Amino acid sequence: MRKFAAVLAFLLITAAIFCVFGCEEEGILREVNLNEVTRSVFYAPLYVAESKGFFEAEGMKVNIVTGGGSDKSMTALLSGDADVALMGPETGVYVINEGKEDHPIIIAQLTKRDGSFLVGREAMEEFSFEALRGKSIIGGRPGGMPFMTLNYVLNENGLVPGEDVEVISNIAFNLMGGAFEGGTGDFVTLFEPTASMFEAEGKGHIVANIGLESGEVPYTTFMVRPDMIEDDPEFVEGFVRAIYNAQQWIKTASDEEVAEAMQGYFPDTSVETLALVAKSYRETDSWMYTPAMSEDAFSRLLDIMEFNGELAARVPFEELVDNSFAEKVMSGK
Repeated sequence: MRKFAAVLAFLLITAAIFCVFGCEEEGILREVNLNEVTRSVFYAPLYVAESKGFFEAEGMKVNIVTGGGSDKSMTALLSGDADVALMGPETGVYVINEGKEDHPIIIAQLTKRDGSFLVGREAMEEFSFEALRGKSIIGGRPGGMPFMTLNYVLNENGLVPGEDVEVISNIAFNLMGGAFEGGTGDFVTLFEPTASMFEAEGKGHIVANIGLESGEVPYTTFMVRPDMIEDDPEFVEGFVRAIYNAQQWIKTASDEEVAEAMQGYFPDTSVETLALVAKSYRETDSWMYTPAMSEDAFSRLLDIMEFNGELAARVPFEELVDNSFAEKVMSGK
């Protein structure tokens, strides 16, 4: 009897130890470092993926760090400080054209047009681009998508940048709003929620949406290093699936629900303002509802870069973009 009790006690202790270590291992989330080019409501599906548990469902805890520029986000990715980077695809084009063979690969697309709004000092009920002739616009830095898209849109509307309208290009992206508020420029391009906050506070008036004028462009994308795709395809697939699930959730959620889901990332902005911004981006069809990029949109991106004199050579779609993970999660397989 004593022997039986000893064996039973041993089995119970062993089971308890196994349960403790097994449960802890099972509950551990993989820490993922993601570097985003800037913090913007424009990237709502990313914040929703984390706050609504879509990343957690894939066994991940995503730590989002704001880089403050595509060049900084790309540096973080290449150096290994970031596992994933959210930035404009033009950055990948630059890296390829610099001759780097092990360049990052785009695995998912988040937004499909420029997310900036043209903000002026006066309200203009019936805006015409002709009103910009002889004026100045704070437009970002050369080589960046906000700057290049603005120039492309101006040209499409009969204005030659640098001749018919001055495009101010020596102000850092995160300082553009402050410079405009301080008196620089007649107009400025701002992302949300800054644009709406400027309008609400009487600092400026939204007169146009640059993204609607430019057409569909793969404006913001997720990139990983090629070794991640080769060595850990399960991780890449899980990451893309989480983004896809967030995109699908936003597709049917109300503006208020979207605002509440990302409010933690914008503590200084009210849910009401975030809901208005979400409504604006939905109405302008700015968000992708699937992570796969189209070749036509990528070709328009190259056209914009070429117009701005920033394209050394056109990059083949399949060299930079890997849609296989997006297609797999979309198929449900």
